Amino acid sequence: MHSDGYFDEKVALTYDDDVDSFNPEAVEPVVDFLAELAGSGNALEFGIGTGRIALPLAMKGIEVHGIELSNAMIAKLAEKTGGDRIPVTQGDFATTSCGRSFSLVYLVFNTIMNLTTQDEQVKCFQNAASHLNPGGSFVIEVMVPALQLLPHGETNHVFELRDDHWGVDTYDVVSQSLKSHHLRVRNQKVELSSIPFRYVWPSELDLMARIGNLKLKARWGGWKKEPFTNTSRYHVSVWEKPLDEN
Repeated sequence: MHSDGYFDEKVALTYDDDVDSFNPEAVEPVVDFLAELAGSGNALEFGIGTGRIALPLAMKGIEVHGIELSNAMIAKLAEKTGGDRIPVTQGDFATTSCGRSFSLVYLVFNTIMNLTTQDEQVKCFQNAASHLNPGGSFVIEVMVPALQLLPHGETNHVFELRDDHWGVDTYDVVSQSLKSHHLRVRNQKVELSSIPFRYVWPSELDLMARIGNLKLKARWGGWKKEPFTNTSRYHVSVWEKPLDEN
């Protein structure tokens, strides 16, 4: 699991500006999708961060809780309007318990890949299952590994190239590791950061779900329930906890 150092005060300070998906056009379909699944129940966000999804979801009347490792991100969430009313348990979302159950657990924006070993990712599914009411749903949004974009033997993929931001992903197909490199120009200074991830395939996630006694309910190519195809760049998957576990 990433240490708090990858999401320290410096990162938290500019996180909302650096992440392009904070705009309403990106957030609203996510919130609508999750609110429909939660229904009249409550929701738990793994890796709640600065509240990009949790705050608007709470504004829809859903009781939202969070688990977050980074002190700085928790503090940033608490500064926002309504952020102080969202309970957050500090810890690793692969193993940390809130001590209660939920109708919905969700993990979005590639955050499953912050767990950099297969064992940690399996534990995440088991932790989600332990927090779910029978019949409850676990939702993950994550990229499909972009290996189709790499020529044979190549390891680097440029995913963004702007005047103020260069983004390059470096893949290792043996270990399923991925390092995301960002070069940003801010206030006439150049900032370089690199963050490790572990990419994971949809079929592997389904097997992890089975280990956690969760069953695939639906898989979409986006939050507006677009079909998932062999050209989809990411997927939104929903697993369900059985009503009867016996």
